[in-house]
Amino acid sequence: MELEMKNVSLDTYETGGELTLTQEETAETIVPDYCPDIARIIETDGKVYLHSRELRDGKAELSGTVRVTVLYTPDGESGVRTLEFAMPFTVESDSRSLPNCQYLTAEAEPEFLEARMLNPRKIFTHCKLVTHLTGYQRSPLHFCTDVEADERLCVEKRQERQHAILLTHIAEKDFTFTEEMNLSPGREGASELLTSQVSSTVTETKIVGNKLIFKGVFSISLLYRTSSGSCGSTVSELPFSQIMEVEGAQEGALASLQLQLTGTDLQIDGDDPEGRQIAVTLYLHATALLREEQELTLLNDLYSTAYDLTYDAVPLSLTSFRETLTRRQTLREVLEIGVVAESILALSAVCGAVSVSREGGTAVLRTGVTVRAMYLDEGGVPLVAERSLDASCQLELPEDSRVTARAVCTEEIQGTLGERGIEVRFPVDFHIEAAARTKKICVSAAKLDTETAKDTSGAPSLVLRCIGRQESTWDLAKKYNTTISAILSANQLEEEGDIPADQMLLIPRKRA
Repeated sequence: MELEMKNVSLDTYETGGELTLTQEETAETIVPDYCPDIARIIETDGKVYLHSRELRDGKAELSGTVRVTVLYTPDGESGVRTLEFAMPFTVESDSRSLPNCQYLTAEAEPEFLEARMLNPRKIFTHCKLVTHLTGYQRSPLHFCTDVEADERLCVEKRQERQHAILLTHIAEKDFTFTEEMNLSPGREGASELLTSQVSSTVTETKIVGNKLIFKGVFSISLLYRTSSGSCGSTVSELPFSQIMEVEGAQEGALASLQLQLTGTDLQIDGDDPEGRQIAVTLYLHATALLREEQELTLLNDLYSTAYDLTYDAVPLSLTSFRETLTRRQTLREVLEIGVVAESILALSAVCGAVSVSREGGTAVLRTGVTVRAMYLDEGGVPLVAERSLDASCQLELPEDSRVTARAVCTEEIQGTLGERGIEVRFPVDFHIEAAARTKKICVSAAKLDTETAKDTSGAPSLVLRCIGRQESTWDLAKKYNTTISAILSANQLEEEGDIPADQMLLIPRKRA
């Protein structure tokens, strides 16, 4: 006879595939007529904006632009000028590389960007673009928690409680952020914006009803030209908050947010004659991953002391551990420049990919940080100094956990001029995610042969032995066709935990 199983089904998602794609883009750009000739390129910067992402039959297709800003000294003029242009790009994965995926997250960044002058009116730009893709697919979780069986069938069952972290919801939203950014009163106003950097940090998430509220800070750094022709720089933090619909999510769910810039628009406010107000408009795509912690009951073994029982079992893979944390390392170095500097114009730090090495329960994270300083020499000529630094941190994590991390520098870099060069001080934040999966076996169907009673005529009625190192009380009971309660009763014990190590146990055969 077939036993009636108590089955549970949960709607969950799993990672369906992860890809890293690299491609190179090149462009030749003519300097517009309203711009002066280029005498020397000072610095090249690029921001990546993703405009669209699609999944079709397991194939990812993305499009976007690299917004390139070239700072240069003009021929026959003093000061700094800027040239901006867009390099469009598309990214395509192999067909069926992300099978059965319904959601896609993407991050793209320039690993290498260089512009060189072909002549005073034309430049050549070379960009190496790295795109990280992750696909998510619906993966309903089916498992059996219990079995219905009459007491006369003498069915013994083993159930296990398992802590699981389930990805239950994925939500997306495009939003626009608009705010005014003010230069400090002690600074000269801006007449032209030269370069900008934007980074985001999510500081708080909360689910209220069917809505996810998330808050954070945009850090914006600007290099600009003043009305007197000199260069100035500033950094500001602008708080933001947004609401996203997450139908059916539990209030205790944990949300992780990924924000991707799709465009920026920073302009000097035309209504401010002093140029102290900057109108900031940011366009973003937000992806929220919601996870719930649950205690699941799994039926993982069965037997009957009266009849022969057979069952089918299926493997289950569950996320049993997940932790997100941040570790900060502060770097302090001197950029040797070999000349006497008059002033520092701008400082930036860009973190590369993070490598993770494991030494037992210790994870060691390392990244390279490219620090760049733009400064004026004593003759007022703008120059750039660059240096690569190493940043690392270590933390204790379970040995079987998978660790991923990224490193960012979102705070203002402090720089001072000294005898040896430019001393810089700044923090590097390692954002870390560690997760471990556990594999379990779960009974899916069971059948009893009720036509014939189990033949135990050749089995001893009483056994005396210890529990082996790799055994449990359940293993002994099943092996000798008895029950855990019968073993405890025969040995005058209340619970399994009362069994002393190396104690000889009386194991009686259970009679039907």
